[in-house]
This record gives sequence, structure tokens and C-alpha cells, in this order.
Amino acid sequence: MTRVVLVGPPGAGKGTQAATLSDKLGVPHISTGDLFRSHINAETELGRRVKGILDSGGLVSDELTIEMVCGRLGEPDTEDGFLLDGFPRNVRQADLLSNILADRDEKLDAVIELQVDEDALVRRLLARGRADDNEDVIRHRQQVYRSETQPLLDYYRDLLITVDGVGEVDEVTDRLLAALRDRT
Repeated sequence: MTRVVLVGPPGAGKGTQAATLSDKLGVPHISTGDLFRSHINAETELGRRVKGILDSGGLVSDELTIEMVCGRLGEPDTEDGFLLDGFPRNVRQADLLSNILADRDEKLDAVIELQVDEDALVRRLLARGRADDNEDVIRHRQQVYRSETQPLLDYYRDLLITVDGVGEVDEVTDRLLAALRDRT
């Protein structure tokens, strides 16, 4: 079984690596962004609540996020494991996740941090060419990520594996898989 959380700053390649790792490990890739979009598109009760919050410029609460994640973790394809991307984002969410897993007599196997130098991240994100991506905005996002994520990394210090996220996609994937093999 493989139950993994993947964290990393914006531009580190989490989405790309999560999709690849999910395929190679044979476990579902669970992204909170994808969950939000799925519920909104299906017009579920949760989706309507999330849409209202997002449309008004708000942030989806920990409770609503964990409700969606909990529902997804209850689906049969997660019995052999999962790869969480974008969740948990803070220590409160990590506590809620731990409680959910404990209720199912499960626990996380690893938390993987994709580490990329800030200047490399800035170059990557500027290369995307998005209108809202300028160097000041990108550096601010990186600073916010560091301040919000450091407590989470401290929380998971016993499960934390840090992997160099610089290089070709296949190289980084190989490093991630090797790190997981060494851990499990």
C-alpha cells in the first residue's frame, strides 16, 4: 500500500509528477482542485457551496475541503493507496486527515516535498507566459508558500522525504520512486 502526500511550491512540478507517480504506483491521484471542479461540474450540494465561496472570492474552508477529500478517500479505488496533491495545506487539515485515516486503521506512508530553488521556480513560472505571472507576484507566492508550508513540514518531519525537483520529468520521477522505495 502507498499513501503519499506530495507538497512543493508553485511551479515545482507537483501536478506533472503526481500524475506520473499515480500511474507508476497504481494508486489514484487526488487533487483538491480537481475535486472542487468535479463537484462544481456535477452540481452536487458540496459543489454548489464551493462555487458560491469561490465566486465571491473566498477560500474554501478546511471543513468543506476535508469533507470532499474524505468522500474521495472512501471510494473503492483508494483501498490500495492514494497520492494526495494540494492537501493537506496546513496543520489543521493534516490533523483532520490523520483522524480520518486513523478511523479507517490507516496512516500515511510518506510525505514528499519537491524542492526547487526559488530562482529556478521564477524562471519556470515566467516561461508559462501567464498575464498574472510577473516576478514580484511569483516571489510573493513563493514566500507565502514557505510561511504556510513550513509548519506542515515540521508536523510531518517523521514521514518527510525531500526530493530535488530540478531536472527532466523522468529524472525527477526516478528520484521520487527511489526515495519511496527506500522509505517503504
